[in-house]
Amino acid sequence: MAASTLATTFCVDSPRLFPSPHLHAVLKPGARVRLEPKGKPRILTQEKSLATTSATLSDPFVLQIAETLEDSVSSLSLSSPPTPPLKKLRDMSSESLLALSWPSRKDEPFRFTDISFIRSSHIQPITSPPQESDLLNVIVDTELAGLVIAHGYIVNSLSDLSALPDGVFVGSLSNLSSEVVMKKVLEVVSDGAFDSDLFWLLNGVGTPDLIVVYVPEGCRLDSPLYLRHCSVNVNKSKSNKLPMSNPRVLVFVEKGGEVGIIEEYLSGDKSKCYWTNSVLEVVIGEGGAVSHSYMQCQSMEAAHIKWTSVRQESGSTYKLVEVSSGGKLSRHNLHIQQVGPETSTELSTLHLSMSDQTQDLHSKVILDHPRGYSRQLHKCIVAHSQGQAVFDGNVRVNRLAQQTDAGQLTRSLLLAPRATVNVKPNLQIVADDVKCSHGAAISDLEEDQLFYFQARGIDIEMARRALIFSFGAEVIESIPHVPLREMTKTRITQLLNPAVAAPSS
Repeated sequence: MAASTLATTFCVDSPRLFPSPHLHAVLKPGARVRLEPKGKPRILTQEKSLATTSATLSDPFVLQIAETLEDSVSSLSLSSPPTPPLKKLRDMSSESLLALSWPSRKDEPFRFTDISFIRSSHIQPITSPPQESDLLNVIVDTELAGLVIAHGYIVNSLSDLSALPDGVFVGSLSNLSSEVVMKKVLEVVSDGAFDSDLFWLLNGVGTPDLIVVYVPEGCRLDSPLYLRHCSVNVNKSKSNKLPMSNPRVLVFVEKGGEVGIIEEYLSGDKSKCYWTNSVLEVVIGEGGAVSHSYMQCQSMEAAHIKWTSVRQESGSTYKLVEVSSGGKLSRHNLHIQQVGPETSTELSTLHLSMSDQTQDLHSKVILDHPRGYSRQLHKCIVAHSQGQAVFDGNVRVNRLAQQTDAGQLTRSLLLAPRATVNVKPNLQIVADDVKCSHGAAISDLEEDQLFYFQARGIDIEMARRALIFSFGAEVIESIPHVPLREMTKTRITQLLNPAVAAPSS
């Protein structure tokens, strides 16, 4: 009797690993598998999943995190299906993530940044916002309109959006009613125009929501929007469990629009251990302007990895002031692309490593059009013998970016024996009609400066205080919002007081 040539189709009713010499895949509920003649199986349909083919992944740890994140957002989708842009984001991130492995010190972008303690931890995605009562001791009252965001979830009861002008939208993408704006968000999400990394993609897979700030054409907000990210009810230090959150914000400013954004990361307990893996995307239309203040003061035991991606149309302006002092590991990936002429970018950053911390800034500014303007000032203070700062700054002036004016300066202050800083300023110029400069300096407090103060009757501690505070003041003074500037001064003063008292010998 001839062997049957009929194929058999069945549906998977629970997650399972399909064992076969022809197919090795983790199948989700609802997947349909067709058994071809001679028993060779073929997947007919399956919702896109990071776990489609485990054999294609070179790193099981990435697969493990990806599956955990997928499961966490799947539970959210049961109650409310994701919007098309959010679904697109998750699908694209899932597909791109399959080819990546966990970075190590052998990879150039992480040569000086040790992230092994994340890999050695048990990652647990945070699947729900905390109780309002848990946030009350973290939130400071402010008169500014804005959002309180806990682990990527908007806390509506503590947010205030009453003072927004007509046409401005700030909130969850699921509450966006305008189909025109929804389409623009989908276009931004679908654009994968630059080289991201593993952490950008993990955020895309695991973000519970996409928070949108939309400023219509010609609209100017007189007061900045305050986005306060809070981490509470997380694990104690030295715990092997590492709660993970993936907040994601998209700022879309139309032609001629102007907005100020204050982004602050807070923690209720400075000894808690958790991982914040956040993304901020900014799209600035022609002639638009965004002033961005980014304050990072999370737990000293936390991991804080952040991506900021900015796309600037012609004649637009983007200004960033960053002060980062929290986190056992803090890394900021900053990517700026000027996609039109006469575009202005100004970046001012201050990093402080006051304990056994790593403060890392990897920035890339790409100028592709004529008469672009770019200025970058990066300063860091390392005041602990096991503290470390990393700066990798790349400014690329491409062939068409004639008459560009670009400058980059990094300065580092080391206040303790064996304190470490690794700097890599990088200015790449392809155009031939430009004005470009860059510089780097690393030093302790200079003896002749201290002597100058002492010769005028000022004691050594006061002299050290004046020199250390003035080093960071250039960045702090550029914070545009006065109450935030004064609050930052107070916070930095408290952090630097031990360094002032300790001699740097």
